[in-house]
Amino acid sequence: MNTIQLGQRGPKVSRVSFGAWAIGGMNWGPTDDQVSMRALHKALDEGVTLIDTADVYGFGHSEELIAQLIKERGKKDFVIASKAGNDFYFAGKESDDGYGAIQQTYTKEYLIYAVEKSLKRLNVDAIDILQLHSPDLEKLERDAPWEALHQLKKEGKILHAGLSIQSFQETNQAHLLDAHHDILDVIQVRYNLLERQAEDVLFPTAMKHGVGVIVRIPLLFGFLTGKFNKTTTFSEEDHRHMNLSTEKLEKYLRDLESMQPLFDAFPAQSMAEISLRYCISHPACHTVIPGAKTPEQVIENCRAGHGETIPSTLIPHL
Repeated sequence: MNTIQLGQRGPKVSRVSFGAWAIGGMNWGPTDDQVSMRALHKALDEGVTLIDTADVYGFGHSEELIAQLIKERGKKDFVIASKAGNDFYFAGKESDDGYGAIQQTYTKEYLIYAVEKSLKRLNVDAIDILQLHSPDLEKLERDAPWEALHQLKKEGKILHAGLSIQSFQETNQAHLLDAHHDILDVIQVRYNLLERQAEDVLFPTAMKHGVGVIVRIPLLFGFLTGKFNKTTTFSEEDHRHMNLSTEKLEKYLRDLESMQPLFDAFPAQSMAEISLRYCISHPACHTVIPGAKTPEQVIENCRAGHGETIPSTLIPHL
């Protein structure tokens, strides 16, 4: 597995990491904890050194599984990136938009409270990377979340501070790196072959400040594995029922047609491998966090971390 430093101040990480939303047991269809644990172990076996989670994934269950991994394997071989701000502790049913009862809470007091809860679940003294979990811009224009990150870092509760950029707000939130590059070591961003808005302003800004970039949704919720078509449907308990609705699938399928020359250029590689390699080929991007629920998915994802980057001349325009 190839490795890289996560920006100027972040830890050294694998180019392909592990996205731990799905193993939380909510929003991605059925899961089996025993299989999830095998997937986590396989990730470490394959050279993965970063596991990305959030307190809200499975309402704490994803972090609990990672705590079990630490118990079984120790902590020295990987870093944990978690998130806070999507408040499931105090949200009511009226806040349920299909993901469970969640509300955005970015007060200083709440963020410190949420980190303490995560530290207890993970059974660690410090979280390697703590990211604000995709808040609206107006919450980020207040002092409270940044004061929370400063205090948590000063107290040693978190080692690195990050911001998960809200989806489709990559340009609108890019200025936050100019304003807060003193505290932000890392950002996480939605980026894939079919969604490249981050290239316009956000990536140049991150490179200017030496901020590490974690790429989420690199396989577009599984669409870029090539396993879905216009008749694919998902259960109402699966967030892809909304995020990969019939209308969205049809649009993505049309966009995907223009990518065929890229896939044809690497006939020995799967669509998923090429899609992941695309993301880490951008000079601003350090690691991708595709989700995995099984060891087999981990193995397929990790293949992208062994190869060379894709030359920009081979990447079709959208």
